[in-house]
Formats: sequence, C-alpha cells, structure tokens
Amino acid sequence: MHPILSKAKENMATNRTFTMIKPDATGNGHIGSILADIIAGGFTIKAMKYTHLTAETAGAFYAVHKERPFYNDLVSFMSSGPIVAAILEKDNAVADFRTLIGATNPAEAAEGTIRAKYAKSIDANAVHGSDSDDNAAIEGSFFFSALEVH
Repeated sequence: MHPILSKAKENMATNRTFTMIKPDATGNGHIGSILADIIAGGFTIKAMKYTHLTAETAGAFYAVHKERPFYNDLVSFMSSGPIVAAILEKDNAVADFRTLIGATNPAEAAEGTIRAKYAKSIDANAVHGSDSDDNAAIEGSFFFSALEVH
C-alpha cells in the first residue's frame, strides 16, 4: 500500500468525534475558551479549520434535516458567520463530547458545560457535536481530507 494511503488508514481511529464552533460563539469571541475546554476535557485535536460556510455548503451538511421545519433557519444561521470545524480524539469520544457540550437547549445544559457557558439559545447553541460514531466519520470527512487529519 502507498505510504500516504497507509498513513490515512492508520489515522481512522474509532474514538473520534466531530465538532463545529458555530457562528454565534465565533462572533462572540469564544473560540479560545471553547478550545481550552475541549482540551481540558481530555480531547486531542486531530484536524481543525476556520472557515465560513456558504448557504449551499451548510445546506449540504445539514441535508438530513431538509424536511424539518427548522432547516432553512439552521442553514441561514450556520452561513451567517465563520465557524471552526474540528475532529477530536479521545476514548469514548462521541459520548464524552456530548456530555462536555451539554444539552442542545442551554437552559437545560448542566453547569460547566460548553453550552451552559457560551450558548445564548437553543438555536444559537455555540457548538455542534456528532451524535454517533458513524455520523462523526461522515461529518469529519465532509470538512477534511485524509491528508488533513493528523
């Protein structure tokens, strides 16, 4: 096998999750604090980029929600400002990250969680976190090629 392909395959660990720091949190200057919380939570950043989604890209990412009533508002919000996309690694990454970020509605998020600290509403909830290992892999590969994951 070619060395680059071998390295890419080696980097496909099962203990990975995907996150985005959403436009509300980037706009409010919380990138550094959220990344510090992620690292303090025991996660290693395997890939990261700062980017601005177009409506088309946000729509493609959230295509699974296309038939839901909140889809258009979600696409509009996610394309309203820059985001930080990242692949994170840790044992039990998906479940542990969802615990770290807290409930989708920050009013219901446990004290000390990322959403309790930085989110403003159920819509502007600071971060996205994958809900399964399969979705973490799909979402991570949406933003990053194998050559960008370390």
